[in-house]
Formats: sequence, C-alpha cells, structure tokens
Amino acid sequence: MDYRDLILTAHAQLGAPIVLIWDNLNVHLVPELRSFAEQHADWLTVVRLPAYAPDLNATEGIWSLLKRGVLANLAAADLHQLIRVIKRGLKKIQYRPHLVDGCLAATGLAITTGVDITN
Repeated sequence: MDYRDLILTAHAQLGAPIVLIWDNLNVHLVPELRSFAEQHADWLTVVRLPAYAPDLNATEGIWSLLKRGVLANLAAADLHQLIRVIKRGLKKIQYRPHLVDGCLAATGLAITTGVDITN
C-alpha cells in the first residue's frame, strides 16, 4: 500500500506525530487504510473532510473563477484545446492576486512568508 508506506516513511523521517487532512478520494476510504490509522492512533491523526467542502478548499474558488470565465460555454474540440484554455485562464488569475486572495479569504486561511517557527 503506497500511502501506508509514505506515511510510515514520513513519520520515521520527521520523528513526530502526523496529522492528515483527507478528502473522500476512494483510496482514502479503503478499510485497510482506516485500520492502519487506527493501529497508529498514538502518532497518526486523520481528519476527514466532508464530501464536498468548498469553504475549506481555496482551489474550489479558483475552479469557480475558471468555470465562470474561460470555461463558460466552452465546447473544446479536444483535450489539448481544453488544457490551453485552462492554462490561459490560470495565467490571467495569477496576474490578478486580489482574485487569489479572495478565494483564500473565503477559507479563513492565510498565506504567510518568512514565519519564524523557532519561538
């Protein structure tokens, strides 16, 4: 199981407890992974997001902007055109940081840089 091995390796390298925030991706829901989490509850905490939680996920806001903008009424001829349109839309959003800030603000999260965690 790839996830289990990744979690064990991360725990060994960090030497600290791990908190995982999981959505409802099918691999996150398999009984073996749930059992693994229960067996390692002393250092592993799993928090499951609700089935659909756009208010907790800033990327939902970005997708909303794309769907209302460049993807509205688009009938792409092929996958390559769809990819080009999405990349162009993301590039436009990138140069309008107030849009990204708005998507992030809706989650209650904040981007910080240069944070000193030693204090």
